[in-house]
Amino acid sequence: MEEQGRKGKRLLLFPLPLQGHINPMLQLANILHSKGFSITIILADNLNTSSNNIRANYPHFTFHTISDGISEVEKTKIDIDVLSLLSLFNEKCVPHFTKALRELVSEDSNIVCLISDSILHFTKAVADSFKLPRLVLRTGGVCSLLVFAAIPLLRNKAYLPLQGISHLHSSIISFPKK
Repeated sequence: MEEQGRKGKRLLLFPLPLQGHINPMLQLANILHSKGFSITIILADNLNTSSNNIRANYPHFTFHTISDGISEVEKTKIDIDVLSLLSLFNEKCVPHFTKALRELVSEDSNIVCLISDSILHFTKAVADSFKLPRLVLRTGGVCSLLVFAAIPLLRNKAYLPLQGISHLHSSIISFPKK
């Protein structure tokens, strides 16, 4: 738990609950904390992310855990692809995030901003409903940006969603081989 005497402006940070998204968000949180901001990290408890380790390594932050809203049955579906899972997360997490934001804003009048992962697009509407400014952290590099730019083409050509395990090694003729 964050030190009690600190009363600076508070920032809420909400990473996508995957390691490659949590780590950059925590690095940003450390930088902002060193500049005098109080930090609350909102963690969606899912996808095998252990919040206990995170809490132990960052005692200078306050943590607020919410449900992702995705049932265990939905999480274990073999045929669900990553894009569908992210879409489901963006749909099912809304009420849990809204409730958490309502609680946090009512408890602390020093909250000045929400910083959320770029994949969590639902956070904009929720932050707007509380008149809370929102910034987006894009945790991926340029290569991931190129992949996201190619997704519409891959869907139009029926490469996505994947049509089964046998298609994993198929060449995509729309892209150059090199």
